[in-house]
Amino acid sequence: MSTRQRERLEKIQQIISKLAEEAAKGKSVVVEGKKDAQALAELGVAGEVVTLKTGGKSYLQTLSIIEASGVGEVILFFDFDRRGEEATGLFKRELERLRIKVNTRFWFDLRALVSRDVQCIESLPGYLVTVRQKSESM
Repeated sequence: MSTRQRERLEKIQQIISKLAEEAAKGKSVVVEGKKDAQALAELGVAGEVVTLKTGGKSYLQTLSIIEASGVGEVILFFDFDRRGEEATGLFKRELERLRIKVNTRFWFDLRALVSRDVQCIESLPGYLVTVRQKSESM
């Protein structure tokens, strides 16, 4: 593995570690579905994870649940595809309208590093395993 690839892997791991720290401090992480929540758990992100598309909930119902929870800040962590980008923009605007602080920094930073290789949050654990295995075999 080249030095550049190793540095990229380290940056990805740092972003995920910081995300885990923020979630452990009590900040809610909003993802699209159950598999995304499971992927975050596999990556060591524990805490309040709110799923957008589970149990037949609509976007508005999910917004209401977040608002009713009384949290002051949420972390949006949707997929890196077009729909994920659209959902991030929509949810950010709506949550800010409700006066809830929105953190998209983790999403932007990680997307910049993996969007060519990973489109879905649920693919992240497998991607990291593959990259680590390649680095160990070199």
